[in-house]
Amino acid sequence: MRVLVVEDEPYMAEAIRDGLRLEAIAADIAGDGDTALELLSTNTYAIAVLDRDIPGPAGDEIAQHIVATGGGMPILMLTAADRLDDKASGFELGADDYLTKPFNMRELVLRLRALDRRRAHSRPPVREIAGLRVDPFRREVYREGRYIALTRKQFAVLEVLVAAEGGVVSAEELLERAWDENADPFTNAVRITVSALRKRLGEPWLIATVPGVGYRIDTGPGADDQGAECG
Repeated sequence: MRVLVVEDEPYMAEAIRDGLRLEAIAADIAGDGDTALELLSTNTYAIAVLDRDIPGPAGDEIAQHIVATGGGMPILMLTAADRLDDKASGFELGADDYLTKPFNMRELVLRLRALDRRRAHSRPPVREIAGLRVDPFRREVYREGRYIALTRKQFAVLEVLVAAEGGVVSAEELLERAWDENADPFTNAVRITVSALRKRLGEPWLIATVPGVGYRIDTGPGADDQGAECG
C-alpha cells in the first residue's frame, strides 16, 4: 500500500514515514499544500493522511480537491484540532476517518488498513490464491498451510501481485505501489525483490515472469517455473 502523508512538521513526517515503512506501507511526504496537490496529480495513492493546518492550500482544501476528483481515495485527517466541531467539519469535508495528535502509531496503521479494506470492500481482508493465504493485517503468508517469513518489501510486493488475481503487474506499477517516491525508476530493486520473493515462496514457482510486460501469480494447475531466475 502507498499513502500520501501531508504533514508540515519535518520530525513528525519522518517519524510517520519510518513507522509506516516498518508495516510495509510506503509513504510519500508533502510538507505543504502545493506539494500535496502536485504529488496527487502525478501519483496514485491508496489513502491520503492530512494535517489540516499546513502552509499553502490548507488540509481542508486538499480534502475538497480529493473529493472533487471523484477517485474515491479515502482521507484520514491526522491533526491536533480535537474539538467535536473540528471533527464534524472534517467529516463534512469528506474525511473518512479522524485521528487526533498525539497518537499511537499502531492505531494509525490499524486505521489505514481498515480504510484500505473498505476502499476495496469487494475483496476479503484475507486473500487466497494458488495455495497462498495472505493476511495483510497480521502480515502473515502461508503456502499450503506452511508459514513463510517475508521481509517487509517482499510482503508489499506480494500484496500487489495477489491483489491482481493472476493479472500481470508491470515492474513500474510495483515500483509505484510498493516503494516511495524516492525510489530510482531505473533501479533493479523490483527484479531483485521479485526473485528473492519467488525463492522464499518455494517450488513449484508461483510468480511467473511475462517477458517485457511484468509479473503475475500463476493460478494454473501447476506453477510455471519459467523465468524463475531471470526475475
